[in-house]
Amino acid sequence: MSVLWGISFDATPISGLVVEFVKTASVFRDRGYRVHLDLGYDIKADKNAFFRPYREESSALPDWVRLDRPDLAGIEGYHGGFVAAVLREVVGAGRTELLPRVEALAERVADRIVAAWRRAGVTFVVVENGTLPENITYTKALYRAIERYGREAGLGRFVLWRDHDLMWQSEPGTGKYGSDPYPHAVQPVDSPHIQYVALHDEARRKTLSWARGLHDIAVLPNTFDHSPTRRNPGFREHFGIPADAPLIARCTRVIPQKRIDRDLHLIAWLPGVHLFVAGDPAEDPVEYENLQRLASDLGVTDRVVFGGRLAPREVRTGRAYSIRDLLAEATLASFLTSYDYESYGNPIGEAIASKVPYLTSDYELYHTVYGHLGFQAPMLTTDRPDRSFVDSVAELLLDEGKRARMAEHNHRIGRQHFDRDQTEQLVDDMLATRTRLSVVLPVFNEAHNLPAVLDSLYAQELDKDLYEIVLVDNNSTDDTVAVARAFAAAHPDLRIHLLDEPEQGVACARKAGMDFAARHLGRAAGTRYYLVSADADCRVDRRWLPELFRTMEANKAAIGVCDYYYNPEHFTARPRLWDAIQRTLRCRAVTFALFGGFPDGKGFAVDRDVYEKVGGIEIFYQLHNGRFVNHLSDDWDFGIRVRGSGEDIVYAPTSRVEINPRRVDHAIDEVITGRAYGNDGIIVMRDIRPERPSTRDVDLTEAEALQAWEFSIKDFTPKNTILPLLLTPSLLDSADVIEFFGPDLAQRLHARIEEIADEMRVVDFTPIHVYKTPSYRLYFEFADEIFARLRASVGEDIGYPPPLPAAFDEVPPQRFREFVRYYCEDRESGEAHNYFGNGGVF
Repeated sequence: MSVLWGISFDATPISGLVVEFVKTASVFRDRGYRVHLDLGYDIKADKNAFFRPYREESSALPDWVRLDRPDLAGIEGYHGGFVAAVLREVVGAGRTELLPRVEALAERVADRIVAAWRRAGVTFVVVENGTLPENITYTKALYRAIERYGREAGLGRFVLWRDHDLMWQSEPGTGKYGSDPYPHAVQPVDSPHIQYVALHDEARRKTLSWARGLHDIAVLPNTFDHSPTRRNPGFREHFGIPADAPLIARCTRVIPQKRIDRDLHLIAWLPGVHLFVAGDPAEDPVEYENLQRLASDLGVTDRVVFGGRLAPREVRTGRAYSIRDLLAEATLASFLTSYDYESYGNPIGEAIASKVPYLTSDYELYHTVYGHLGFQAPMLTTDRPDRSFVDSVAELLLDEGKRARMAEHNHRIGRQHFDRDQTEQLVDDMLATRTRLSVVLPVFNEAHNLPAVLDSLYAQELDKDLYEIVLVDNNSTDDTVAVARAFAAAHPDLRIHLLDEPEQGVACARKAGMDFAARHLGRAAGTRYYLVSADADCRVDRRWLPELFRTMEANKAAIGVCDYYYNPEHFTARPRLWDAIQRTLRCRAVTFALFGGFPDGKGFAVDRDVYEKVGGIEIFYQLHNGRFVNHLSDDWDFGIRVRGSGEDIVYAPTSRVEINPRRVDHAIDEVITGRAYGNDGIIVMRDIRPERPSTRDVDLTEAEALQAWEFSIKDFTPKNTILPLLLTPSLLDSADVIEFFGPDLAQRLHARIEEIADEMRVVDFTPIHVYKTPSYRLYFEFADEIFARLRASVGEDIGYPPPLPAAFDEVPPQRFREFVRYYCEDRESGEAHNYFGNGGVF
């Protein structure tokens, strides 16, 4: 199951931050996530909760929220006193003496955070207010943990980081957080793992003026459930409020900055009107006593209810009265806060969503958040309610029709701008853009083999949100499509797209899938997305995709090439055939490590931007038996175009694909004779799927094994040892390549490649010949020396180059290069292609 981990920097059981987290978490819960929440007791030092165990906090939260936290108590030097000292000395006063300890402790805290995420199996993180510099040690640690865990778990954008109170919005002028530009606050880090969210355009603008390098910062206001609010008939009776009394609701903290005194003065002007204050009187006992005294002085004590902390409107626990219950009984909602303290004004949004008219003061961000959208409300513009304001409130209290119209007007605008579906859309966009890899699987009549292939793709040790499958049916006449649909229905946690490609040919199907994936994947700035090719008759190891993803991310290469292998148990009775196969694969491991190799449809990845830059896969056609057919080298041709454009190819040896042996089982005669992919320059593949399981367990003769090996190595060497040098001659300047060839051979190869490239300046319109002709020529000219290097690197059993074609028997040595050219360019007869086996054997 996917797991959401929330972090609140507020260190209180229920606060605006926790409420916003719960609202966001409910969207994830609806999508099958398990929800964990760290209340931040071990983050913020001024709430006297550092390292305090959780007790009854969960009673104020939905039962699907599990309270959790990293184990930080054992880190020497990390405690509430240190956090308070850093806030005071470093952040507030600008002193730097404690910074080395901050950095050292941040590393240890990061280790504990990562350990907690591993334990819980976290796949998504929501951070509330992490930029507020109450604890820069933890913020630094959190950024390190995100980068480390994101790489380790192969995650994309898995963090939603929302800031409610940046320095310019919370406690301005106190000096608590230093002064602009806040040199010791931790600037937001531009990371491919993080989606930042600001509550409004002004906060986004200020954030970007401070942290200029951010790419992914969206505007998402606090959102609310605009569904109907039902009355709780016991609420008024419980709190001693007359059933017919007008009621003003004030949902707030009981602290001086919230200016509850204004509400007391207001109801003093309004006989019979009651005030309900939903907030914890114990937060500031002095302010509570002052308010009680003021109520007594104004003669309104019997009409004021300090109801204590109610469950948040958006948190349905079923255990206590909530803000939702209060608003269902309220005639009006009040928000007469001080000008420069409140950053957002959630109580206004709650009133709008509950269809309750509201009163507001002209606080600093009201117009930024609400006023510019056309909401209607009486507004207090003086320090205390005056006659004009009181008259506007009294009129609203007396005119039920006006209240209803105002509430409906505000509710309609609120649904448009602050409804829960905005959060849902952002979450869905993030989950969609978290898909970093799209695995393209062409299929044709693979009903028998497909379940095992899909099982191996499903079993990848990678977050299911990070990859998807694009299955392209290429005119199957069996149950392939039914099998695919059944698998998709049984595995809803893995996104599977099913496409049709009417033009027959695996190249056409692969291109259709890659083109679809290129359009479909996200486009978050600074994030790389990958198109991955898989084969419908090959199974992939459990680490195939994560290792390929890791290698591509680490090397920033355009193409990543996998390792391919056969299951040795399949060849137990055929040791000569197995030896021939293994010699080829050992050579490939050496050259792939040196040159990166070339993509094979059985398993490779390409950066989506590079795919689009070079124009994607291109299909080439040739005549076969009087009709046009697409040839099978689309993967190789594509790799050539990418490498020829100056991009790099990287080999991922730990990303492994098990090759289906049916070609060497059911087309062994073609394997032995080097005709597995056609002949005479035509690249075609006959359907080698057996009508019944193979019973072949007879080994090759020594002569057959030698012949199979010779065709295999003749096909392999030009393409995997020479072609990379043709396309990227600078490889011959690499120390590893020079060491493999030796300085003299490397220099002579470099010079000869320049000569041949100069000879062949006219571009052939058939790319298969463009690369084969010069590769074949260089093979004949340097075969003895290249094989000597292979023997030195791979083993003496690699042997020597196979015999030359008989046509060279009468060629004088001094004219050898000249006749090599004629031989390799003789496309009418295809003699060179027949000699080299016309396609890979193993």
